[in-house]
Amino acid sequence: MASSPPEKRTLLSVILITKNEEANIQACLDSVDFANEIIVVDSGSTDQTVDIARKAGAIVIQTPDWPGFGPQKSRALAAATGEWVLSIDADERITPELAAEIRKTIQNPAADAYDISRRSWYCGRFIEHAGWTPDYVTRLFRRGKARFSDNIVHERLIADGPVKRLNGLMLHYSFLDFSQVLQKVDSYSTLSARQAYANGRRATVLDAVLHGFWAFIRTYFLRLGLLDGSHGLALAVSNAEGSYYRYLKIWQLEQAAKKLPSGDAKEGR
Repeated sequence: MASSPPEKRTLLSVILITKNEEANIQACLDSVDFANEIIVVDSGSTDQTVDIARKAGAIVIQTPDWPGFGPQKSRALAAATGEWVLSIDADERITPELAAEIRKTIQNPAADAYDISRRSWYCGRFIEHAGWTPDYVTRLFRRGKARFSDNIVHERLIADGPVKRLNGLMLHYSFLDFSQVLQKVDSYSTLSARQAYANGRRATVLDAVLHGFWAFIRTYFLRLGLLDGSHGLALAVSNAEGSYYRYLKIWQLEQAAKKLPSGDAKEGR
C-alpha cells in the first residue's frame, strides 16, 4: 500500500491587525494574494472589515480586547503557520515588484529577516524627505526568528540575527486627509503618553512646548521636509503637534496621579 504524500507545508503567512479598515482592507489583501495564508486579527470592527477579509479568503480572528499594537501583532504571529511571515498594516500595499522579490527571496534566503523600504503618503502625495524616505522597516522574517516588542504603540519587530534589505517598495497610505491626521495625532499621542508615563517619563507644559518646537525643526529643516513643499510644511506642523500633545498628556497623567492614592498613581490610572 502506497504511503500518502506528505502534507503540503504553508510557505508564507501574511499577518495584519485591523479595526474598522473597510476603506483599506480589500486593496491590502489584493496586494498579498500571492501568500499561502493570510491571518487577520480584528479588535472589534463595526464596519465591513471582517466580512471583506473573509470573502478574500483570510483567516479572521476576532478579539474582545485591545492590548496594544505589539501584543496584538504577537497574537497574529502566534496564529501563523508558514515557514516565513510577512507583517503588514491595512494601509500598506505590496507592489508587484516587491511581491516577486519576496517569493524569490524565501526560496533562497540569505538571512532570516529582511527590511522593506516603505514610501508613505501624506494628504495628497508621497513624501520624499522629512525623515520619511528612506524608511526601512523589518517585515519579512522566518517564523521563530523574530518577535514583536510589547509596546502598545510604535511597536517594532525584533530579529534574532542579522537583517538584510530587499529592493522593492511597499506603499504606505498613512494619511489620506487632514481629518485622519488629527485623529491619529490624538490617538497615537494618547497611547505613547501612557506608555512613556508607565516607563517613568515625566513632563511639564514647557517640556511639551520645547519638544513640539524641536519636532518641527527636525522634520522641516534637519530632515529636509522643506524640499517636499507645502506638504512638507504641513507634515512638520503635524509632527510638532503630535510631540506637543504627547508630552502634554504625560503632564496631564502626572497631575491626575497626584490626586489618586499612591497605589493607583504608580499604575498610571
